[in-house]
Amino acid sequence: MALALISAVVQFAVPINHDMMDYLPDDAPSMEAMDVMDEAFDEEVTNTRVMIKDVSIQEALTYKEDLEAIDGVTDVMWLDDAMDMATPIEMADEDTVNTYYQDDHALFSFHIEEGEEVDTTETIYELIGEENAMEGDALDTAVSQEMTGQEAMFAAAILIPVIIVILTLATRSWIEPVFYLTAIGVSVLINLGTNIFIGDISFITQAVAPLLQLAVSLDYAIFLLHSFSNYRKETEDPTKAMQLAMKESFPAITACAATTFFGFMALIFMDFEIGADLGFNLVKGIFFSFISVIIFLPALTLMFYKWIDKTEHKPLLPSRPQFGQKLLKLRIPALIVVMLLIVPAFLAQSQTDFIYGMGDHPEDSRAGSDAEEIEEAFGQFTPVVLLVPTGDLAREEAFVEELDNYDVVDSIISYVTTVGAAIPPEYLDESETEQFFSDDYSQLILNTSTDTEGDEAFAFVEEVRGIASDYYGDKYHLTGESATLYDMKDIVEQDNTLVNTLTIIVIGTILLITFRSISFPVVLLLTIQASVWINLAIPYFTGSSLVYIGYLIISTIQLAATVDYGILLTENYNENRKEMSAMDAIKKSLNEKIFPISVSAAILASVGFILWVTSTDPIVASIGLLLGRGALLAFLMVVLLLPGLLLMLDRVIEKTTWKPKFYKGGK
Repeated sequence: MALALISAVVQFAVPINHDMMDYLPDDAPSMEAMDVMDEAFDEEVTNTRVMIKDVSIQEALTYKEDLEAIDGVTDVMWLDDAMDMATPIEMADEDTVNTYYQDDHALFSFHIEEGEEVDTTETIYELIGEENAMEGDALDTAVSQEMTGQEAMFAAAILIPVIIVILTLATRSWIEPVFYLTAIGVSVLINLGTNIFIGDISFITQAVAPLLQLAVSLDYAIFLLHSFSNYRKETEDPTKAMQLAMKESFPAITACAATTFFGFMALIFMDFEIGADLGFNLVKGIFFSFISVIIFLPALTLMFYKWIDKTEHKPLLPSRPQFGQKLLKLRIPALIVVMLLIVPAFLAQSQTDFIYGMGDHPEDSRAGSDAEEIEEAFGQFTPVVLLVPTGDLAREEAFVEELDNYDVVDSIISYVTTVGAAIPPEYLDESETEQFFSDDYSQLILNTSTDTEGDEAFAFVEEVRGIASDYYGDKYHLTGESATLYDMKDIVEQDNTLVNTLTIIVIGTILLITFRSISFPVVLLLTIQASVWINLAIPYFTGSSLVYIGYLIISTIQLAATVDYGILLTENYNENRKEMSAMDAIKKSLNEKIFPISVSAAILASVGFILWVTSTDPIVASIGLLLGRGALLAFLMVVLLLPGLLLMLDRVIEKTTWKPKFYKGGK
């Protein structure tokens, strides 16, 4: 309790990182380019755009000065940076003008310093008012910073009463759910507090990890207290009953904790470190939950078990002794349906239209409506920054001309386009050339009409890298949001193969040791993996986009978190099979375990759907929807598909299990 109280205070001092780019490896090309740019130039890559409506050229220039005066705003770019304002705009390049000014609307691009996003965007909103618009990465970060903490608390406020209702229906004491929540709640607080020793955590970890830890590890407390309740009927000594309960439930708790623990550990090996950040927190959380259930909960229960006795009530749900027999009637249809779906689902789940960045804001939010307004007025806009070796203006001019031929390039800001290759830079004042040159590099800013990501944007990044390589070999650097997301795409797709393989190997190994069988792990993994594939294939068949970070994380989390349902049913079946036929064993197991499995699935699904409903962050909402749907699909697979597989493969299981001792008839 002392650790929990300290952690409850300390957790508020843990910094939350809302910048996904910080989690890319340092050796990613766009990250290396950013480092070189920071050393070579004072300017930063623009991360915000503001549109001012119904202004003249002179009024727009005044707005530019006002924006430059705001603390946290740097490198404001407008039309006067791309052309000589002494030239009438009617005589200037039309594409260049339209990039910054059209239909009396002015569009400014600038950089908001890291860590200043919330205060700076609030000041900008005060300047531009309700009628004008702002969008960009910095605004995304500001919205995320303001909403993530509030939404996590809101989600918890909804979830805890839901869990209490579910647990009350599942127990025979009004106070018993408080014991479960106290034991796991203490471990959640300690997990949050110990983050102070690892520095900052990602906003995804803050939003997802505590609720997921709570949902996944409540089972451990339920196993222990359910066993304690049974032994209380056999002995009057509560301490003796707890000793027996701990001995009986320890193997099941350990097996479930181990599969979840090592399943989540696979996330730590991701190169994209946001997965490693979440994985480490979940692993740490499962460890603390395990320790809390086997050390703290027994002590807490023995101190206050009389409260459980005094608050007993009749079962609130009727028992269903023949439920297993009814479910078994569906085993053949379930096998047929899954066999028809599993191959298309496996193929479709990797062909979904993926989003690698933050995704779009809801249309009914200020950020969402502003982004839509700016895109309607000026189209899509993504700046790309190229750094090439300085000293050869003729080569740079030819390079720029080739890039300018691309339809997606609206304008290029560089020395050769703004000043001209015919004028040697040394003839000009340094203040006129410093934005274009450093000692080693020449800077080119490509204003493109592509989205920040997608086939067109990524194809353009590849084209630019190819052309730059032809002109400058490997001595160039490319950065910008589309280049960064291109690198993210490469990295997370490699992570997907690694993480999924590790998860299956690790969980399969634990199941192999637990059941001393080759076939039981295969059957369990096939059951849960089928639910994962179907879950992740649904966006493909519905034609909706899926945030790739959610896809990558959930493919591990769903397997690690829901395989416990299969373990619980299969372990019970394995014991019953030693005393009766396969059909009788699976009926008895379903009758005995359908309720605890339903409770676990209901809690995990509640966590997912509540995250989905309460979060405005597209990544967190995506993870929530996938988690909630995945928990329900895994539950259906375990109670409908798994029994059919166990019956169909009974002889194979017997032959591939070490000393199965299956019932043969007779005594």
